[in-house]
Parts: sequence; C-alpha cells; structure tokens
Amino acid sequence: MSAANDSGLADRLRTAVLSLELMPGERLSERGLESLLGASRTPIRAALMRLENEGLTQREGRGWQVTPIDLTEIRAVMEYREAVEAAIVEHAVERADDTELAALTALAHAHHDHDDEEVGLRDGSDFHLGLARLSRNPFLVDAMAGALTRLSRTRWLEVRTPEARAQARAEHLQIAAAVAGRDVTEARRLVAAHSRGTRDRLLASLEAERRRLRGRGVSIIESSTATPPLKAV
Repeated sequence: MSAANDSGLADRLRTAVLSLELMPGERLSERGLESLLGASRTPIRAALMRLENEGLTQREGRGWQVTPIDLTEIRAVMEYREAVEAAIVEHAVERADDTELAALTALAHAHHDHDDEEVGLRDGSDFHLGLARLSRNPFLVDAMAGALTRLSRTRWLEVRTPEARAQARAEHLQIAAAVAGRDVTEARRLVAAHSRGTRDRLLASLEAERRRLRGRGVSIIESSTATPPLKAV
C-alpha cells in the first residue's frame, strides 16, 4: 500500500474516532478493523500508531483502545489553547492586512442562517485556524490545529444546540471585530473569555451527562493532576 493510501486509511480511522462512530474507551483489534476499513493489518497498525501520536488511540494490553475522554486533559488543552490564541491575536493585529481581516469577519458570519451541528463544528474550526494563519507563524497554526484535534470529540457535544452555536458565532464576530480594530488588549480578553466559556460549558455538560454517556459506551475519566517531581540531572 502506498504512503498516500496509508494516510487515507489514517484519515478514515480518525474520522471514525472523532465522529464517535468508534466510542471513547472502545477496544480495537487490528483484525476487527480489517473489515471496517477494508485494509490489511500492517497499514491498520500504522494508522493506529499515527492516531496514538495524536492522542486518539492508545495501547491496551496486546491490543488497542480508543482513548477515553479525559476531563483533566480537556482542562489542560483548553489552557494551552488560550495561551496559543492570545499570541495569535497579538500577531494577527500586527501582521494581517485589511483584506484578510475582512475575510476573517466573513468567515465568522458564514452559515449563520443555515446551521447544524456539523456545520457549526466545521465553521468553528475554520474560524480559529483562519485567525491563526493571520499570525503568519506556522508553528502557532500547527499548535491551534493540534489543540482543536484533541478537542474534536468533545466539541461535538458543545455544538449540539442552536443556542450554543449562535453564542459561538457571536463571540467569533466580536473577536474578529477587535482584531480588525487593531485592539490587541480587547482581542486577547475576548479569546480568553471565549476559551474559558467553552471550557466551562463543555465540562459542565460532560459532568452532567457522565452517567448517560457511560450507558452509551462513552468512557469519561479524570486522570491524575499531579505533576511529576523534577529530577536532578
């Protein structure tokens, strides 16, 4: 199988994990995935290893498992995302031209009159990655893309209601307006408020529905928050 086919296989497996077709905590076997993906075990193992690097699969004994949703990880990723996006808006204010800023506003306003969960999730990703690209820093773009990937499964839960999607769009428009107005202080305040509000709503939803989601096969855990001690070199 070619490298392109290997990549396509990983993409299909990633989609199955992110869309919750494969549930958090679900056990996986290379043999069992052969029929689902229509591929042999060697490229399936390569795809599983690629998703392991993204935090979406993990080894479980001699087999594999879809990584459970970890509330501790969500808090950490959201904290990381907030720091990254604060740097992004600062650079975007300095470096983006007026045409790009107008395009960002249009992106924030897209599909406001024709919306569903999938559109809301995609538009949210497009906005945050579009904003990241205005920083002119590819490492910040990669950092934001990685954070969004790690949050993708739980972001499905965040965009379930029209009210939640409308609130996200309104906040995106406020962020775009602050960046277009070259107001670094306000842009940083707004991305922090947006990130923290999303985090709080998401964690509250997961905590409230933990038992029901567990009944559907969704594994939600709370890992240790202890930081390993530093060792003398």
